[in-house]
Amino acid sequence: MARASSMTERGEPEIPAGTAALAKGLSLLDLIGDAEKPMRFADMLRASGLPKPTFSRILRTLVAYRLVRQDANTGTYTLGHRFIELSHRVWESFDLASAAMPELDRLSAELGETVALCRLDGEQALYMEERSGDGLGVRVDQGRRVPLHCTAAGKAMISALEPSFLRAITGKLTLEKYTDTTITDLAQLMTEVTLTRARGYAISYEEHLNGVNSVAAALPGRDGTPLGAIVVLGPSLRLDKERIHPVGRELMAAARRITGSAGTVAISSGPRPRTQSASRTQVDVACVLPWGAQLGEAPVWVADRLYWVDMLEPAIHRFDPSTGRNESRALGKLVSAVLPADDDRLFVASQDGIEELDFTSGQFEAYVNPEPAMSENRLNDAKVDPDGAIWVGSMRLDASKPEGSLYRITSASDVRRMETGITVSNGIGWTPDGSTLYFVDTVPGLILAYDVDSHSGALQNRRVFAKVPDDSGRPDGLAVDADGGVYCAIWDGWRVDRYLPNGKLDFSIPLPVPRPTSVAFGGADLSTLYITSARIRLPASTLAEAPLSGGLFACKPGHKGLPLNLFNSKA
Repeated sequence: MARASSMTERGEPEIPAGTAALAKGLSLLDLIGDAEKPMRFADMLRASGLPKPTFSRILRTLVAYRLVRQDANTGTYTLGHRFIELSHRVWESFDLASAAMPELDRLSAELGETVALCRLDGEQALYMEERSGDGLGVRVDQGRRVPLHCTAAGKAMISALEPSFLRAITGKLTLEKYTDTTITDLAQLMTEVTLTRARGYAISYEEHLNGVNSVAAALPGRDGTPLGAIVVLGPSLRLDKERIHPVGRELMAAARRITGSAGTVAISSGPRPRTQSASRTQVDVACVLPWGAQLGEAPVWVADRLYWVDMLEPAIHRFDPSTGRNESRALGKLVSAVLPADDDRLFVASQDGIEELDFTSGQFEAYVNPEPAMSENRLNDAKVDPDGAIWVGSMRLDASKPEGSLYRITSASDVRRMETGITVSNGIGWTPDGSTLYFVDTVPGLILAYDVDSHSGALQNRRVFAKVPDDSGRPDGLAVDADGGVYCAIWDGWRVDRYLPNGKLDFSIPLPVPRPTSVAFGGADLSTLYITSARIRLPASTLAEAPLSGGLFACKPGHKGLPLNLFNSKA
């Protein structure tokens, strides 16, 4: 009998004797399952490298056993419904505690804090297992039940619920006050749910126990119910705002590992390493504001000031480069873009739609919500076009499906959807003559271009202006200069790229941070390029290499920006 080891020297599985046909079938399943979109017969045949008669027999067998499904209308193949049935059986036999214990042990040893595993128990969170670090820490008793609304574990789990489950459970909660920072208002709790979904982890700053902070990530399950949550608890002086976010990132990775054996797919949240691009240019970049924002975004130059936002520690900022002063207004909800109007009012894109914002008081006044019935979506980047209309993109909170759209808003009664099927709506800009619209879909790495009628907003001739290679980052916010060049921040790419009007990469500006988010021209002559950045979900090792992550940067790239477009709010 032949002896089989687990892997060959090339890292491929070594096939036992007599199982070649089975191995070919499994390889074909991998090919179909890993495809970014449904594949056709000819594409699969070519990619498989199998003789056509052998390939056909194997494919027919997989279809017969419902492991592969053929779409008769499109002629494409996807994994079949049998996999769903089998995955349900995996979940039913899944031992959460056993799968989680290695991660609890590892995290407790590495972080020196208490790490616990929780699950939903009615309207409470139940501590199932815990591991404590050496020295003084927070004690957690197995079997203890704690409230959902004011603990990181509870908020992580309810944030992972499907909308119908979320409404059902929040409707039963009693928002009891435990400390001065406990959330006791349902609307505020739902805002926290939105932030948690956007961040990927939940935070409690002394909301349940004075002197104790916690951070947690949900363990995704099936049928809209999380399996539980993994949580780190520590003294507030030790698990402070600076440390809690990197820990949240580690918990997200741990959660994916825990449930990975039950069918979830891990998605890397780590930045690419710095690379030396042949197209890089020598531009002096300065950190003009070392702020440490979690997700700095949406810079816009207004009346000698740069407005920008931190989406995940919700605040709007106003930076004065002549003094270095940064005025900050904390907000009670997620805000993703700033939209100045022609009557000196300020509008923003928020989790509740387009709203007017009073910077001094931080008060919102509703204007219009393009997606009032889509609770799983939020607005993201937004800009004003040369004709004074707002363009704003939407996306799912977890960026898991291409359910975002692009809207044009001329008034509260005139909202039109111009594009759909977007995963992460981002940078928006226009050519100097206003004839072309640029729009970023970050996940597939695309900067799109459209012919646009500046008065009606009608879009035609959609095309790919530029595609950022998968291994070099993702396009984020953009700005167009007076010469028609397109500057784009490259998330996880440590740089800003400039493209020529024909879509060819002109040069790159290297940055000391991996996650630039957006760009805007400012200064008296619009010759300064301002760059926002993020530190969200960066591992501690990267933050040590890039401590200015979340700061505001500026440089003189050699081009000037276009005059600011203002929203015609009286249209």
